[in-house]
Amino acid sequence: MSRLPLVFIITGMIGFAMFHAVSLSSLLGWLDAGVRGPEGWFNAHLFVLGWATMLAMGAFYQLIGVILQTNIHSEKLGWTHYAVFTVGLFGLLFGFALGKTAMIAFFAVLVLAGILLFAWNVGATMFGAAKWDAITLSAAAAVLYLVLTGLTGMMMGVNFALGWWNGLHQRLFGAHIWLGAVGWFGLLITGFSYKMLPMFYLAHGHPTALQKAVPVLWNAAALAGAAAFLAEGGAAAVTPALAILAAAILMYNVHILQIRKHRHKKNPGAGIRWSMYGNHAFAAAAALALAWALANPQSLADTRTLLLAGWVYLPGWVSFMILCYAFKIVPFLWWTLKYGRRAGQPGTPLMANLLDEKKANALLAAVAVAFFLPAAGLALDLEPLVAAGGVLYSAVSLAYMALLGLVFTR
Repeated sequence: MSRLPLVFIITGMIGFAMFHAVSLSSLLGWLDAGVRGPEGWFNAHLFVLGWATMLAMGAFYQLIGVILQTNIHSEKLGWTHYAVFTVGLFGLLFGFALGKTAMIAFFAVLVLAGILLFAWNVGATMFGAAKWDAITLSAAAAVLYLVLTGLTGMMMGVNFALGWWNGLHQRLFGAHIWLGAVGWFGLLITGFSYKMLPMFYLAHGHPTALQKAVPVLWNAAALAGAAAFLAEGGAAAVTPALAILAAAILMYNVHILQIRKHRHKKNPGAGIRWSMYGNHAFAAAAALALAWALANPQSLADTRTLLLAGWVYLPGWVSFMILCYAFKIVPFLWWTLKYGRRAGQPGTPLMANLLDEKKANALLAAVAVAFFLPAAGLALDLEPLVAAGGVLYSAVSLAYMALLGLVFTR
């Protein structure tokens, strides 16, 4: 088995620990103060690129082989992608920390180069296999949005240094966030769920019509939102994209309930159970957010509203889904690498014994509960609650990551 996916995942876990260590040291003050500044950019990119995207890329390299039943196009290119992307990422973070616009511009280009290498490697694999269904189409679209996210980010980085398109900067910023959050992460998580949930639930014979409808709506929401920001259409232009996204999220939840209904395995594991709870909570949040946006369209430009929406979407759904799926992915990769050739031999541990499910269940519950405290602080404009809730959220998140890290000692 290739070590490539595992290296990405371990690096992502380190990025996760770094993010929460920084959050603890600042009592999550960077979030309360807003993300439009070097400190906010540093923390946001450490979270989005250093944790969520890094781990997602590793999972992508592993799962695309499972889905397509083929090897990745070029493992050597994968290692090159890892080196270029990682150097670009940490250079970008240092650029933010030091406030050096030239560094930000240079390493933003390097991050984009790493993303393009990833897209080429994955694209060549997918076109070579020529297996096109809802899963592979969602994955391909997700990678395309990642490229567009990297491109808009690079353009902003260059603008910091050279000021070539100052008039576009704010519009690029909105599109950059929307393409990455809704396009890359949204289609990646939903697309891979069509494969992973039936696999872990042992579900057979479930309807698949919604697997085709959800990506259509999700793509429409991603494109409509990005176009609204680029055209500087304001709240009136973004609201239709929010409505389409809410419809896609609700439809996605109907589909995963269909999968669970056709299960032949009652207990798919703590991580998968909590992923279902997280998806349902996210659907409820999406419906409430749409109702609020329709009743208060002017609030879409409010900083507090945007921070709350970002907190619910990224830590509340994207990161939580990754933590839930890591419950399955991390032990599988480590067991396969270390014990795969000894399967069935005396003394070989079972994969299920690598991670304590009771502890994982308790810590995922703690992460879910702690998440709501900063959310409530942002909604009520209570800085002490944001700080106290952030400390608790980071503490239990680090505890869960430490539990995952213990897998590598088994």
